[in-house]
Amino acid sequence: MLCLLAASGSLIRPAWAGAQIEEHLADSVRTALGSAVANRAPPIPEFADTESRLAYLRWLGAMSERLKKKKSDWQTRKEFLQTVWYESRRAGLDTSLVLGLIQVESNFRKFAVSGVGARGYMQVMPFWTHQLGDGDAGKLFHLQTNLRFGCVILRHYLDRENGDLFLGLGRYNGSRGKPAYPQAVLAARQLWEFKPASTPAAVHPIRTSPS
Repeated sequence: MLCLLAASGSLIRPAWAGAQIEEHLADSVRTALGSAVANRAPPIPEFADTESRLAYLRWLGAMSERLKKKKSDWQTRKEFLQTVWYESRRAGLDTSLVLGLIQVESNFRKFAVSGVGARGYMQVMPFWTHQLGDGDAGKLFHLQTNLRFGCVILRHYLDRENGDLFLGLGRYNGSRGKPAYPQAVLAARQLWEFKPASTPAAVHPIRTSPS
């Protein structure tokens, strides 16, 4: 399901073997996933307090620097990162995991199309638009729509595997049980982990007791 062709049709790099497999979904599952996809609230972060907002802004600044080589325009990077942050948290996913998956799947190319037809940043297979939406696969090139589908689907697979990242990521790629894809995503995830600078001990003493 990994990106093989850009919208122009030019070769980017070899695709991963396999692709998401269309499975029968129970009506209750389809309804729940469809509802999760259907909510089109704009991805504007909201914060309970100033510290949470500052933490987000520090994350945004750090991730923006790392993404410069892929997306040179600041406004484009901001919109992309803001949407990834919003959609990953909405789905209960680690944001660095989603960024790692995007890197492996599409190398941050919005209009990526794989050899088996998967589309966009998170390489969502078109059959999902029939399962959970109106069937318009063209919408998978829209930033928020693609990330919404991708995050909801990944959350679904992780839930099916009781939170097991190895098996959940394997399902997402259609290679469940094989190590290559999960290992690639988890390695890429490390590149997007955010470790804020330590706060001075005089303000927030470091705990020495066992957690």
